[in-house]
Amino acid sequence: MPLLSENPEPSDLPPENAFPATLDVDGLLASGWQPLAFQQFILKIHSRCDLACTYCYMYEMADQSWRARPRRMSEVVVNRTAQRIAEHAAAHELAEVEVVLHGGEPLLAGPDFISHAVRVIRAAAADAGTRVRVGMQTNGLRLDDDFLRLFDRLEIRVGVSLDGDEQAQDRHRRFRDGKGSHATVSASLRRLAFGPFHHLFSGLLCTIDIRNDPLATYEALTAFDPPAIDFLLPHGNWVTPPPFREPDSPATPYADWLIPVFDRWYGSPSQEPEIRLFAEILRLLMGGPSRSEVVGLSPARMVVVETDGGIEQSDILKSSYHGAGATRMHVLSDPFDAVLRHPAIAARQIGELALAPTCHACDLVSVCGGGLYAHRYNLTDGFMGPSVYCPDLYRLITHIHAKVARDVARLKGRR
Repeated sequence: MPLLSENPEPSDLPPENAFPATLDVDGLLASGWQPLAFQQFILKIHSRCDLACTYCYMYEMADQSWRARPRRMSEVVVNRTAQRIAEHAAAHELAEVEVVLHGGEPLLAGPDFISHAVRVIRAAAADAGTRVRVGMQTNGLRLDDDFLRLFDRLEIRVGVSLDGDEQAQDRHRRFRDGKGSHATVSASLRRLAFGPFHHLFSGLLCTIDIRNDPLATYEALTAFDPPAIDFLLPHGNWVTPPPFREPDSPATPYADWLIPVFDRWYGSPSQEPEIRLFAEILRLLMGGPSRSEVVGLSPARMVVVETDGGIEQSDILKSSYHGAGATRMHVLSDPFDAVLRHPAIAARQIGELALAPTCHACDLVSVCGGGLYAHRYNLTDGFMGPSVYCPDLYRLITHIHAKVARDVARLKGRR
């Protein structure tokens, strides 16, 4: 996919009256709505990467703001971010928050910076009476024993990106010279998964390519004994559709890929890793709240701090258009409470009020929730629309519902 211009043409941008720019936050507040405090803070501690993944939303899609940002977050910015997190936690009496070290590739920030960042954030939060859980999402290339020993001391849990077996991984997750990364990442994963550091392992993140065999992919991931697996739909929208997803087609290529994995996972007699997409759908079908933005209507309670200290919405919005995630706020000048009142942040906390009429008319709206916010983007309505994956989500959810309903009926029949 070619890189888009850093200064996009007006046709690449939504109209000024597109959602969420039109959201009346003052009106919401006057009606009694109150935003919920942030619980997850994603820190972009390094803005570059040592892989050149072909599908990367950060470097290969619409928003090219990474080019103008510093490579590594400064100590000034991380120190101020620590103060802002503590300030926010104290104001909302949060017993616990989560900080995720992210990138680019966060390991490029180096052990000294990572150690400083974690310690200063935890120290500031402790003064507010708040515990900080720290996680990291890495491509795994540099995950050696020295880093693992450091993460053990700092209690940092580690998620690794892996797309499956060698063919699946090396299809997209390659070095700039075209060489595949599977061998290097697999060696890192063996250090994490099969030694004294397994307790740090939070799971695997796999971006789906429907050309890869779904069950072979699942088996390649479970071979590393992950506690959890995230299967991610490739990022795209109605303007820039994801691969093999025709926006107006009723075909369901991604549901067709996921359903065999669900059937294998759900029907397994042995304990399997949690697959977060399936687990969330099951929770929602049982009437519980969602814990993820991928499905459901629960308020989004995460915020991003970029390497330059800019405060942004979810970085996945970089797949939409240049500047889609910006709030024009900064940790040096703005508290996180001010960010809560930004229309785009509020839009991801108001549930069904942020959904299109098509979604309101759907019998699965409380489970699907319109899909991931970034996948709803179109040039007419902005983010007020159904997911570009709507047919896939509908088929997957109805399949899971049918499986569970049959099991419930069998249990009732045994009474």
